[in-house]
Amino acid sequence: MYPQATFDAKQSLEYGTKIVGGVKPGQTGEHLGLPVLPSMRAAMEQLKPDASAVYVAAGQAAGAIEEAIEAEIPLVVAVAEHIPIHDMLRIHSILRTQSKTRLVGPNAPGMISPIGRCRIGFPPIPFFTAGSVGIVAKSGTLSYETVASTTRAGIGQSLVIGIGGDVLPGTNFVDALTVFEHDEATKGIIIVGEVGGFAEAQAAEWVKQYRKRNTNPKPIMGLVTGILAVPGRVMGHAGAFAVLEEEKAAEKTRLLEDAGVVMTDHPAKFGTVMKELLEANSALTSNKTWLKAPDTHSGTLDTKTYRDQPFGACQNKQSHPQTRSLHRYAKRPQHTINQAVRRERRNISFKGHEALTLLSNVGIPVNPSLKSTKEHITTTIEVDRASHQLCLQTTKSSPSKNGDEREGALYFNVADSSSSLANCIHRLSEDLHLQPDFQDTFHSTIDSLIRLFTEKEASSFMLQLVIDDSQHFTVQSAILSFDDAAYRSAGRHKDIQALRSVEDEIPEEVEAEKDGIVYIKLPGNGTIGTLVNGAGLAMNTIDALMQRGGQCANFLDTGGKATRATVRASLGAILRDARVRAVFVNVFGGLTRCDMIAEGVLLAYRELDVGVPVVVRLRGTGEGVGQRMIAESGLPLLAFDDFEEAAAKVIELAGGAE
Repeated sequence: MYPQATFDAKQSLEYGTKIVGGVKPGQTGEHLGLPVLPSMRAAMEQLKPDASAVYVAAGQAAGAIEEAIEAEIPLVVAVAEHIPIHDMLRIHSILRTQSKTRLVGPNAPGMISPIGRCRIGFPPIPFFTAGSVGIVAKSGTLSYETVASTTRAGIGQSLVIGIGGDVLPGTNFVDALTVFEHDEATKGIIIVGEVGGFAEAQAAEWVKQYRKRNTNPKPIMGLVTGILAVPGRVMGHAGAFAVLEEEKAAEKTRLLEDAGVVMTDHPAKFGTVMKELLEANSALTSNKTWLKAPDTHSGTLDTKTYRDQPFGACQNKQSHPQTRSLHRYAKRPQHTINQAVRRERRNISFKGHEALTLLSNVGIPVNPSLKSTKEHITTTIEVDRASHQLCLQTTKSSPSKNGDEREGALYFNVADSSSSLANCIHRLSEDLHLQPDFQDTFHSTIDSLIRLFTEKEASSFMLQLVIDDSQHFTVQSAILSFDDAAYRSAGRHKDIQALRSVEDEIPEEVEAEKDGIVYIKLPGNGTIGTLVNGAGLAMNTIDALMQRGGQCANFLDTGGKATRATVRASLGAILRDARVRAVFVNVFGGLTRCDMIAEGVLLAYRELDVGVPVVVRLRGTGEGVGQRMIAESGLPLLAFDDFEEAAAKVIELAGGAE
C-alpha cells in the first residue's frame, strides 16, 4: 500500500475512525488487519463505505476519482496536488451528470470531525478538540493554525473541512457553509480563503442571504490571504493566482466584511475573537452548552447530510452553471495581448515568435506584420473556474473610428462532441455579426485553436485575429500557456516542455525549483527574507508583516513536507538576495515537525555564511523540542512561539517599520 496512506490510516484508526478496508488495483489481501480489494466497485459492493480517501499520485489520481464516482462512493476526498487541469475538467464533466458522489479536493488535507472522532486525510490530530466551531479552509497550514487557535481558546471544533487550493476544487465555501448552517453542533463558523478564483466572493453573497433569513445568525469570522500576491504568479497552491476578471485578496476581504463577516489578519487571532462572539450571541448567553462537546465516539461522518445539502458533486447551479453552448453574459475584462508572460510553476508560457511558430506548426495561419483594414477579433480561451468548463471569449472590432464592437462567449466541456461544438461556433459567429464570407474561415480557425488547446492541455490562449488579403482569418499575435502539471505529474507533452527557455526566467527561482521549493522574488525594497512551510501560511506571513510595517523580499514555500535539506536550500536562496537584512522562519508543524525544521535551520546556519539575524517562530508538532533546540544552540538565533512578538522583532532587526 501507499506508505503515506498506511501512516495516515494507522493514525486515523487509533483516533477512532471506522476504516473498513482499502483498494489496490487488481489485488486482494489484507493490510492493517483490514481487507484489501481490487477495485472501488468491489469495495462498494462488499464493504459499503460512506467515504473514500484517494491516495494516488497526481498523474493517476483522476482515474482513481473517476472509479470512485462510478462506484457511487458518497464522499471522495482527494489529497493529491497538481493533478493536470484537463484531468480535473473531465472529472467535473462527470460530476455534473450524477448526484451520488461528492468530491472534496483535490489538493485537500482532508476533513475531520473531532466530535465524531472521524478523520479522512491527514489533518494533524493533536491540534483538534471537540467543540463548536466549523472551519472551512483552502490552505492546510492555515487551517491547522486556525484549529490550534480555537483549541487554545477552549472552544474547539465541530467539523473542519479542507477544500484545498486547486484550480478546480470539487467543493467550495458555499457548499461547506450550507452544511455548517444546518449542523446543530456548529455555533460559529470560520472561513479561510486566499487569492484566486471566485469562491470567497460567492461565500460573501451566501453570508448576506444567510443573515437576511436568520434573526440570530451564527457568528462568522474570516481571513483572506494573498494581498501581496504577485499579479499573474502562482503563489504555491495550484489555484492561488488571480486573473483580470477575479477579485484580488483585498477585494475579497472587503466583500466578506461588507457581508457581515468579522475579518482578521492572522489565524492566531481566531480563537479569542470567536470566543467573544459566541459569548455575545444572544442565543448562547443563557445556555453555554456550546463549550461542552457532545458525548459521542462514533468515528463516523454523517455523509447523508453532506449528500442532501448542495455540498459537492451535484453542483450548486448558481455557482456552477451547467452551460454547454453560446451564452451572452455580462462583459468580462479582456486580456491584452502585449501583457507580460506569466512565469509560473503551474504554466509554461510562450509569446511572440515562439507562440506564432507553435501555431504555424499545427497549420494555423500566422502573420505578425499584417496590418488589416478589416475586422479583427481578440480571442481568449481559458479554464473558467466558476463553471468548471472551458471558456472562449471574443471581441470583434473595426479599425474605423465609428466601427461597432461585438462580443461573444462560448462555454464548453472537453468531452463535447465535434458536431455540438461546431454548432456553438456557428452561433458565436452569428453573435459577432460576422459577414457571411468570413464565417467559414472563422469556424476553421477557432476549431483549430480549440483542438490545439485541448490536445496539448493548455491553460489559456490570448490571440489577435485579423483578416488577410485572401479573406482568411490569420493570427497576428498570441500568448499561449500550457499546464505544466500535465508534464510534471503525468509525463505528457514533452514536446511542449522542450520549448521552455529557462534563460528567460529568474535564475534564483529556477534554482529553487530544482529543490522542490516555490520561491518568488518580490519587487521593491523588501528587507525581510521569509521561509515558511505551506503556501497559504507563506502568503499570510507576507501580508501580516506588511500590515505591521515590514517589507518582505520574497515568497518562499518549502512545501508541506519540508526536510532538513529543503530548509538549508531555502535559506541559501534567501541569503543570495542582497536586499535581505533579516530572515523570518515561520513554521506551523502539521506533517512537518518543528524539531526537524530546527535541525535544518541549525545545519544551514553552520554551513552557510549567515550574515543577518534570523528570527524563528515554531508552532505545532514538536514545537517545544524545536524551540529548545534553537534557544540552546549557542547561535545568534531568536526563537518565538507568539507571532506578534516574532513579527515585531524581525521588523525591528530589518530596519524598523515603514
